[in-house]
Amino acid sequence: MAETRALSYPPGTIGSMMEPPVAVFHPEMTVAQTIEQLRTLIKSAFITYGYVTDTAGRLVGIITMRDLLFAAQGDRLDVLMLRDPFCLTPDMPLAEAMKQVVRRHYPVYPVCDTNGVLIGLVRGETMFQEQAIEITAQPGSMVGVEKEERLATPWSRSFLFRHPWLQLNLITAFVAGAVVSLFEGTIEKLVVLAVFLPVLAGQSGNTGCQALAVTLRGLTLGEVQSGRERRLVIKEASLGLLNGALTGLVAGLAMFAYASAQGSPHALLLGFVVWLALVGACVVSGICGAMIPLTLKRFGADPATASSIFLTTATDVVSMGMLLGLAALLIR
Repeated sequence: MAETRALSYPPGTIGSMMEPPVAVFHPEMTVAQTIEQLRTLIKSAFITYGYVTDTAGRLVGIITMRDLLFAAQGDRLDVLMLRDPFCLTPDMPLAEAMKQVVRRHYPVYPVCDTNGVLIGLVRGETMFQEQAIEITAQPGSMVGVEKEERLATPWSRSFLFRHPWLQLNLITAFVAGAVVSLFEGTIEKLVVLAVFLPVLAGQSGNTGCQALAVTLRGLTLGEVQSGRERRLVIKEASLGLLNGALTGLVAGLAMFAYASAQGSPHALLLGFVVWLALVGACVVSGICGAMIPLTLKRFGADPATASSIFLTTATDVVSMGMLLGLAALLIR
């Protein structure tokens, strides 16, 4: 019955993973009666715990095999059982369930409905295997590879999975290109800027990816609690500021040296522009790396879904826009 029920729950929920409840007993049963039933049950099922339910089927306690082994034959289960047992609900998403069991390393977890009625069991091994699959799928989701795709997936289906995201990536790349086109005159006047466009885009992109990775990990492990999102964003912005200031110093010196070698009269100012642009780009990239998955989650989407595509667009637009914009503003 629980197997049939499991099919009615969405994939990725506890209900979809549960097995039928076995070793279910009543509180008034004695140890001798319980052991006698277990002799029959263990021939067809692997039993870890005994579950004690009332007449309405509500879970009221759990019996361990150790308690049965050392108890007197006439002892009742309602005396031996562990009361108020921990349980999961069938509609609970796997990610939420993993947060609940992270400090409860039980081999099996009872599954109860909203009324506390025992409707199934879910094994810890099953949950951790499913979670491992989710984690391995996360890097693919970041770049538009669907979770359903495997090595054995036919190429035609893989094409259908991937191509729409590549089209989206192309559209977002046009946005970055449009930003560069706004400063064609500046680039023609200061050709040396073109050399440093990929430098800033790459550096700010890596900064954003670091923030993105930490945020996704925090969301997966349940470390990003409600009300603490602002603290996370401030932290990533601060790290972007520090990292941008130090890497910007190296990039600025490189620009100064390169521009000087090219005989540019604006070598010092160009070095300052590169430093300032990289600081600003890294700050914005850190903020975007944290905000994109948080925003996707708030709207009910998978935080990892194509987040890298959106992040790349943001970092490219900001880094290139800042470099060219500051150059156009400060160098006449």
